[in-house]
Amino acid sequence: MKRSLFCILLLAVATTACSTDYDNLVPAGQVPFDGVGIVAHRGFWDSETGGGARNSIAALRAAQEAEFWGSEFDVNMTADSVLLVFHNSSIDGKKIEKNPYSTFTDVHLENGEPIPTLDAFLTQAEQSSKTKLVFELKQHSTPEVEDLAIRLSLQLLEKHGLLNPDRVLFISFSLHACREFARLCPDFSVQYLGANLWPHEVLANGINGIDMNFFFYLHMKRMHDEARALGMTINVWTVNSDSDIRNVIATGIDLITTDKPLMAREILGEKEVKL
Repeated sequence: MKRSLFCILLLAVATTACSTDYDNLVPAGQVPFDGVGIVAHRGFWDSETGGGARNSIAALRAAQEAEFWGSEFDVNMTADSVLLVFHNSSIDGKKIEKNPYSTFTDVHLENGEPIPTLDAFLTQAEQSSKTKLVFELKQHSTPEVEDLAIRLSLQLLEKHGLLNPDRVLFISFSLHACREFARLCPDFSVQYLGANLWPHEVLANGINGIDMNFFFYLHMKRMHDEARALGMTINVWTVNSDSDIRNVIATGIDLITTDKPLMAREILGEKEVKL
């Protein structure tokens, strides 16, 4: 997203009426980390093992081998209810949600892998408890479609023995999806990716964390202060330069999502949190 758009967002949020009455909110129950966990954005794809393939099984395996705190990935659902690990809503110009899985079986990632089904992806996820799954459900066309995607996702996580707050964290730009994850999985961390709500508004929806674009986050100190006052976790994305990594770490965050996890590790040193 371009910085000019963030300037518009900053102005919009800055002019929003806000409440500082936190007393009537249910405590989030989240304890900020003593340090910062590194989340490999779409896996540790920028590595020999990852093969340059974002959202690949190889990239997840590479993140696990490096023992990063988390590995982020994106989930979309096909017309016949198959969950795919893929970032965009379309593949080769074809909407994932409007086409059956068979439409995409011949499409391959940069390393030659087929686009992973969530089922296959979670088979690799089972192999290590040292790296948490940072599960992003992409926005779908209706709340009903998202409800189905959530239900099927939870069934697959349970099938693979991963439906555990120690193994997975849920994120989404869909407020509805975040609310549903929080409702169905009350002991889990759920982080809202949107920038249109203040932390107390996010928490009022039952969601216990925020996951924000780093540029927006750095320009809105109140986001940090309010989230901390409410005991919410703070994740920032996607932080890829030395200076930006240092700047966000200095504010006191819990998680940093980055395409450069080795750079973040070098900067953090002993402040890096591992599972």
